[in-house]
Amino acid sequence: MLSATEGKGADVILDMVGGAYIQRNIDCAAVEGRIVFIAFQGGAKAEVDFRKIMMRRLTLTGTTLRPQSIAAKTRLAAALHETLWPWVEKGLIRPQIFRVFPLAEAAAAHALLESGEPIGKIVLGLE
Repeated sequence: MLSATEGKGADVILDMVGGAYIQRNIDCAAVEGRIVFIAFQGGAKAEVDFRKIMMRRLTLTGTTLRPQSIAAKTRLAAALHETLWPWVEKGLIRPQIFRVFPLAEAAAAHALLESGEPIGKIVLGLE
């Protein structure tokens, strides 16, 4: 991840895995970066080196959409469309792609995903 940011680290990390990724995300965060926990597919507990959080002045927070009302979700979607989507359209925000597999290699892609090695998305293509 640090190579993707030219050594600076990521300003914002959305973590939906948790577990062993928690410390990895702390290691990849930029000074004054933010880590937002949105799910814990890999577990909600981890051993963490809090010195890195302090030295980098990181902000760790969490949220979930599930218990929120439809009205709250609608307001959030509208705000994202207004403030974030223009950045996506300009290419300023884009997903970190770890590897692209042809659809015929879906089993290999899944095995890689289960290995825990990838940082970023694994994409299945149509060849």
